[in-house]
Amino acid sequence: MQSFITQSNFFHGHNPEEIAKTYGTPVYVYNEDILRARMRSIATAITKYPYRASFSIKANTNIHILKIALSEGCNCDAMSIGEIQMALRAGFPCDRIFFVANNVGADEMQFAIDHNIMTSCDSLAQLELYGTLNPGGRVAVRINPGIGAGHHEKVLTGGKKTKFGISEEFIPRIFEIAKKYNLTIAGINQQIGSLIMDPQPYLDAVSNLLRIALQFKNLEFIDFGGGFGVPYHKLDDEPDFPMQDFRQRIEPLLDAFVEKYGSVPMFYSEPGRFCVADGGVILGRVHATKHNAGKTYVGTDVGMNVLVRPSMYDSWHDIEVIRHGDVVARDNMVLQTVTGNICESGDILAHDRILPKMQSGDLICVLDAGAYGWCMASTYNSRPRPAEILICTDGTIKVIRRRETIEDLFGLF
Repeated sequence: MQSFITQSNFFHGHNPEEIAKTYGTPVYVYNEDILRARMRSIATAITKYPYRASFSIKANTNIHILKIALSEGCNCDAMSIGEIQMALRAGFPCDRIFFVANNVGADEMQFAIDHNIMTSCDSLAQLELYGTLNPGGRVAVRINPGIGAGHHEKVLTGGKKTKFGISEEFIPRIFEIAKKYNLTIAGINQQIGSLIMDPQPYLDAVSNLLRIALQFKNLEFIDFGGGFGVPYHKLDDEPDFPMQDFRQRIEPLLDAFVEKYGSVPMFYSEPGRFCVADGGVILGRVHATKHNAGKTYVGTDVGMNVLVRPSMYDSWHDIEVIRHGDVVARDNMVLQTVTGNICESGDILAHDRILPKMQSGDLICVLDAGAYGWCMASTYNSRPRPAEILICTDGTIKVIRRRETIEDLFGLF
C-alpha cells in the first residue's frame, strides 16, 4: 500500500513539518472528513428497524469531536459523571445519553437519576442501589452474554473472565429486585470486547442477547454493544471491517427476533474505536538514534505518557516517517525499535519493526491514534500532555485542546 497519509490526504495539503513547528511535538492531529465518514458508516449499520449508534465517549473525550458525533446523529454512552458532563456540554440531550456504569457510588448514580439519564446496572448490587435511590424508575441491566472477543485479554468485556455484566443465571434475581422497588427494566445491553475484525463473534453475541431478551417483557431497547475494529496494519493492506457484509448478516437475526417477540424495540450499538481511531494520528520528533547490543533504537518524544496502548496492550500502530515535510519511501527499510522518552524499559512504541531508516530530526506519524490515545495519556515523568488539533473539512486547522504547560502541572497543588 502507498502511504496512508498521502492516500487519504490526511493533512489536507498542510505540510506536517509546519504543523509540528507551529503546534510542537508530540501533537495529536485529527481529520474531520475521516471522522465524519466513519460515523456515517456506523449510523447505517441497521436500516430496517429503529436503530442508533451510541458513540462511546471513553474512546475519545474531546468535546469538539463529541460535537461532530452529535451532528452526525449519534447518541453517546458515558462511563462517569465526567463523561456525562462532557456529553451535556457538547450539546447532547439527556435522553440521548446512556450511563453504562461500572461499580459506581450512589453520588454518580444519583447524578444520572437527577438528569433523567438512562442508566445501566452492571450487577445485582448496583441494581439494588438504583432501586433504593429511584424506586419506580426506569433502568437497564448489563448482561454478561458468556461470549468474549477482542485483540487482547485486557479488552475482553464478555465471557467467564471479565468483571462486567450480570450472568444469565441471575436473571430471575433481576426480576425480583425490579419487583421489590417497582422498577421497569427498560432495556438490556452487553459488550463482548474490542477491535473485532471478523463479524461472526459479534453476530454470535447478537444472537445470544436476542435469545436472552425473550426472557424480558416489553423492552424499549436492546443494546448490542461495540467492538467494531479498524485495520491497524493499513500499510500491509489489512482490509477494513466488512460493514456491508455485517449489515446483510444481522438483518435476518433481527427479523427472527421481532417475529418471536411481537414488538420492535430500539436497537443500539456502541462504536467507539470505529468512529475515531483512523481519524487521528500523532506527530512526534526523532531526537536520537543509537545501537545497543546489535539493536537499533530510535528515540522519539512519543512516550507511553502520550500513547499507552503499545505498552499496555502490546498494540500495533503503523508508523510512517516524514523528512523535510515529505513521507519517506518504504524502500531503505531496516530493523528498528522505536521508543519514547519515559524512564521505563517498557516505553516501547514499536518493537523490532522494519521501517525506513530514521535519523535525528525526522518526524514519525503514528497512525490510528484517534481512539484510546489522548484520553488515556498521562503526565508521568511530569511531562505535560500534548495538544490536539483538528483539520477541518474546509482545510482550516483548529486547536481543539491546547498543550498543557508546566504551570498546569502545579495547578492542583
